Amino acid sequence: MAQTKSLYRCSGCGHETPRWQGKCLECDSWNALSVVSGAETSYKISDVGSFAGRCLNLDETGRGRGNRQPFPTDIAELDRVFSGGLLPGSVTLLGGEPGIGKSTLLLQIAASVGKRISVLYASAEEGLNQIALRAERLSLAGSGINLLHASGIADILACAEEYAPELLIVDSVQTVFDESVNSASGSVAQVRAVTEHLVRFAKGRETAVIMAGHVTKDGTLAGPKVLEHLVDTVVSFEGDRHHSLRVLTVLKHRFGTSGEAAIFSMSPEGLCEVLDPSGLMLADRCADVAGSVVVPVLEGQRSLLVELQALVVKSTLTNPKRQVQGVAASRLAIILAVLEQRVGCNFSSRDVFVSIVGGIKVSEPALDLSLALCLASAFYDVKVDPSLLACGEVGLGGEVRQVAHPDKRFAEGSRLGFKKFIVPASDACNLEDRSNGDGVEIIGVATLGEALRIIHMG
Repeated sequence: MAQTKSLYRCSGCGHETPRWQGKCLECDSWNALSVVSGAETSYKISDVGSFAGRCLNLDETGRGRGNRQPFPTDIAELDRVFSGGLLPGSVTLLGGEPGIGKSTLLLQIAASVGKRISVLYASAEEGLNQIALRAERLSLAGSGINLLHASGIADILACAEEYAPELLIVDSVQTVFDESVNSASGSVAQVRAVTEHLVRFAKGRETAVIMAGHVTKDGTLAGPKVLEHLVDTVVSFEGDRHHSLRVLTVLKHRFGTSGEAAIFSMSPEGLCEVLDPSGLMLADRCADVAGSVVVPVLEGQRSLLVELQALVVKSTLTNPKRQVQGVAASRLAIILAVLEQRVGCNFSSRDVFVSIVGGIKVSEPALDLSLALCLASAFYDVKVDPSLLACGEVGLGGEVRQVAHPDKRFAEGSRLGFKKFIVPASDACNLEDRSNGDGVEIIGVATLGEALRIIHMG
């Protein structure tokens, strides 16, 4: 018996609910729910024996499709973060800001893979001449890529059915539309419908699919939140357009480890792998200045050394400036409050500027201790030992807490010649066992005040 029921969908995240509510329970948007036209659901108990599917034993399933092997992209950094390469039938969503290099990366992947397997590159944003010019600029001629310029998902899938590619690239999912959906391309309904078509095609044809996606002003992927649930892998491509470094981070990966990161450098020849990012980040460092501290951070499972700089100057404004680059403004506010309350540094009449050199963004709490030392160094105008590294999370009481994988941070610092490590007291014992008396000094601190006294501040 068919029952007609109203269905309400959020215009912000695509969440659906059978009842209207003032606020979406998924994304907390107010007055964003609207009724979906023609939302009819048929409830019918199937006749016994009419179901066409078949239950499979777990071991039997493993002997079937579970033995698929990924095919490498021949780009070492990508193969590492993708756990060996792209898996047939997988769907990957690549998100990034406009102009960051998504299309360049996708074209390089297509050219590298196209030497061994069939590739279809479908672009809804750029014409074929534009793609050809980019390929010529990147010296990618002769790679055997099949190019398609189409905006309709039906046209893209029809061409994919004809060519039967092993890799399908769609640039981008927000500009492709489904004619059966009555809304503009890029809307919540269109993005979800297009993604569902691509997922079904990938699973049914055992074709690897990569989709480019846009991001919003706050850095999250545009479109409904369900978009990230539909795909197998979500990859974020970040960087500062005024700097050459680009960081590709795997946020979700059903076939391997998430959190891995690959680092590239943008050049006229395209994206190049950076084998020693720490050395590149510290190459132009001027150590003989106050307000400079090197901090070991984690990008995925890789340790990376970055330079953190701070400048504290007397302010002429009623509300002093607080300007940050690469560090969360909320984290800076907390560290300033802890320094003022627990140590006695008064920043109320000072402008504060903080930056991570190179355009890298760091959000992990292990940055706290280095940020506090950097700010104190700039406040007192006292230089920090250039061979010193510091990492640790700082609590509101001024205590220094342990961080994840201190051994990896220690190993990267030792490789580049740093001789003094200020770490949480709970991590110091384990790191001392690794130093093996090779001239490296491990200093464990329990409070922020103790760390400042060690470097003769406060």
